[in-house]
Amino acid sequence: MRQWDVFMFPFSKEKRHPAVIISNDETCQNSDLDEVNALLCTSAKVNRGPKQNEEQLDEADGLDWKTLVRCDRIYLLPKVQFDDRKGSVTDERRHSIARKMVEILRLPIHRR
Repeated sequence: MRQWDVFMFPFSKEKRHPAVIISNDETCQNSDLDEVNALLCTSAKVNRGPKQNEEQLDEADGLDWKTLVRCDRIYLLPKVQFDDRKGSVTDERRHSIARKMVEILRLPIHRR
């Protein structure tokens, strides 16, 4: 498991959906840590563009069809419940997701 990997996860309310890992690689690979941060994806075939709080993923990211990732809520999830690695988010979309998270969560950007 690495940052930006896409895995399936059995969410309680949303049921089984893809999730994008956003924890850093050190957290992902540390066996002493049981949980990672992830973003929920809407895996149903979507016939609309992304909302303000979403970015679009697709086959280039390892998914079977257009999928929307929600960037406004971060889940802390147990590593042992992830299964079926689908792929990894492309570099371009990693930047888009990160920018969207900063914008939506109103995170300050450090300036030097």
